[in-house]
Amino acid sequence: MKSKLSTLGLLLILSALLFSGCGLAKEVKLDAAANGRQVELQKGQTLVITLESNPTTGYRWEVVELEESILRQMGEPEFKVSDSREPPPPGTGGWETWRFEAVKAGQTALELVYHRAWEEGVEPLETFSLQVVVR
Repeated sequence: MKSKLSTLGLLLILSALLFSGCGLAKEVKLDAAANGRQVELQKGQTLVITLESNPTTGYRWEVVELEESILRQMGEPEFKVSDSREPPPPGTGGWETWRFEAVKAGQTALELVYHRAWEEGVEPLETFSLQVVVR
């Protein structure tokens, strides 16, 4: 009987160690409310940022600061209209969603600006920034 208990105890300990990271979300989702904050990620996690946007006005979000050896942008941002009617009315805004993968330990600033890319010397309409720490 003692042998079974110690085997069971060992299995419980090994299971706890093996699955201790399972509570870690694969994605960390943020929106405009996170502006100016710090976020901590584990290597391999995905940071998902969703911000209001209306490309029909010429304004789009653009990454202007990022250390890609620490946090790598995954593809192009996706745009989703806020109006569910098909087709959406002209001029309908929505959300741009950006995805970034935490690739190695370190710290980086992530800054996005909402601007018209062709307008040089004009301040962006909005900015969004984070301090990202990858462990």
